[in-house]
Amino acid sequence: MPVDRKTVTGRRKLRFDSFDAMLLDAEHLVSSPGVRTLGNWPLGNLLTHLAAAMNLSVEGIPFKAAWYIRLLGPRIKRRVLAKGMSPGFNLPRSRDRGAFPEPASPQVALESLRAAVSRVQREQMTATHPVFGRLTHDEWSQFHLRHAEMHLSFAVPADVSAAV
Repeated sequence: MPVDRKTVTGRRKLRFDSFDAMLLDAEHLVSSPGVRTLGNWPLGNLLTHLAAAMNLSVEGIPFKAAWYIRLLGPRIKRRVLAKGMSPGFNLPRSRDRGAFPEPASPQVALESLRAAVSRVQREQMTATHPVFGRLTHDEWSQFHLRHAEMHLSFAVPADVSAAV
């Protein structure tokens, strides 16, 4: 039975101010013995998902959210980019599989994430966000950092006490 991510306790409290900080955290997770994930996805899936989202912000995203969600998007964009994302948003089942690719080893997934970060630092992120609409490159960067904070907060190394 899937974990209700809205009620998970023991998540880490994260705030990334750069892609380098995010990668350092991901590297720490991959190199740490005893990492456990509190949600529904293993660490390899989380890292691969973050890499895929970054690549899609350059290549284009092949779907849009429902019209009523897109109507709210611009109203919540500023809050999400500044304060972060809440867990528990469920993608439609048709998008869930593509958003969380097949399991990869954490090491392979970390390499994918490194490559995606390198790419978004070299290329402009100009895709239209499925909820927020048009984002600047800087807004996309903030989105990816907030996105990583939320997902990686569910990965807890044995040497870290829970914070959220």
